Amino acid sequence: MVEHRTATREEWLAERLELLQAEKELTRRSDELAQRRQALPWVRIDKSYRFETEAGDASLKDLFQGRSQLIVYHFMFGPDYEAGCPSCSMIADGFNGFVTHLAHHDVTLMAVSRAPLATLQAYKQRMGWSFPWASSPDGDFNFDFSVWFTEQQQRDGDIEYNYQREPEFAWRAGKAGGGEAPESQFAAMCGTDTATYQRDRPGMSTFVLEDGAVYHCYSTYSRGLDGLWGSYQWLDRAPLGRNESGGIWWRRHDEYGES
Repeated sequence: MVEHRTATREEWLAERLELLQAEKELTRRSDELAQRRQALPWVRIDKSYRFETEAGDASLKDLFQGRSQLIVYHFMFGPDYEAGCPSCSMIADGFNGFVTHLAHHDVTLMAVSRAPLATLQAYKQRMGWSFPWASSPDGDFNFDFSVWFTEQQQRDGDIEYNYQREPEFAWRAGKAGGGEAPESQFAAMCGTDTATYQRDRPGMSTFVLEDGAVYHCYSTYSRGLDGLWGSYQWLDRAPLGRNESGGIWWRRHDEYGES
């Protein structure tokens, strides 16, 4: 039994009204940040990126599917993974349902990963998802948008992710192959080692198509994705919150019955 402060209904209401003011302020601040995102300058993309999709070979412009806006979820699923990242999978569970709504508001939401298209399609069928998913195993797309890094970059400590330089990967500490760190647990859940797992990263990037040209508008990574992680929005309003003192608790949605 978790011990927690109790109060009368009147005392609860007084504190709830005080909290409501803070929530309203956060909502106003969130609206302001949304406007600042939309006010960022656009950067024209002149490089030719190629993707493999269910419709065949595609350009970045093709991913818009006839709409003027494109949101790419950079899904962690490297070519050496046996299954997609559990965290990305949990996020995808949330956005799978509203892809249709966005499509009817001139926005295409598409996942992009480095794994082969056939592998992505098999995993998509396993998860019961319907959102579009493109493969980009070759080319510079994942590298240019800071969601894939080379082994040499890991060894040289030359990784800049989420707009900051990372510490050198701890190869000599034995963390590259296993251990109990969250990254090692996730790597095992993906059927790979920690170093390989961490060469692919999660993120979200947005693009706009105007007068035949594609522009990059916005990208976010790491905890910048929290707002897109639907389950956390619900847990943050649950009595015990995220309640993650026990470490990694989530699984792919078809694995909760497994021991």
